[in-house]
Amino acid sequence: MHELSVVLHIAKTLDELAEENRLSRIGSVTLQVGEVSGIMTDYFTECWDYFKKKHPLLSDSRLKLETLPAVTFCEGCRQEYETVRYGRICPYCGSERTYLLTGNECIIKEIEAEDQ
Repeated sequence: MHELSVVLHIAKTLDELAEENRLSRIGSVTLQVGEVSGIMTDYFTECWDYFKKKHPLLSDSRLKLETLPAVTFCEGCRQEYETVRYGRICPYCGSERTYLLTGNECIIKEIEAEDQ
């Protein structure tokens, strides 16, 4: 249940960007959310909608979410594979010497805004 804290962190970042760039309103925010980030997108959207009512800069904003696929790399055979489908054990060679390449991110990709 960390979605609200992520929303608050993003809002703080947007406030800083708005101040630096003299933005008066943010129309939309596009976030890239990793498939295995632990963020529940439905709940995240609800938190966004709740928070934006209390935050003038974001009051009319629209949240757009894009899912980043989770990809794991195997050190044994040097192959990449779908994390969600196969998990931690490499489907090519059976090695457990694997690590996550992508899929755990939460990135602000794009902001549509108006200046003052």
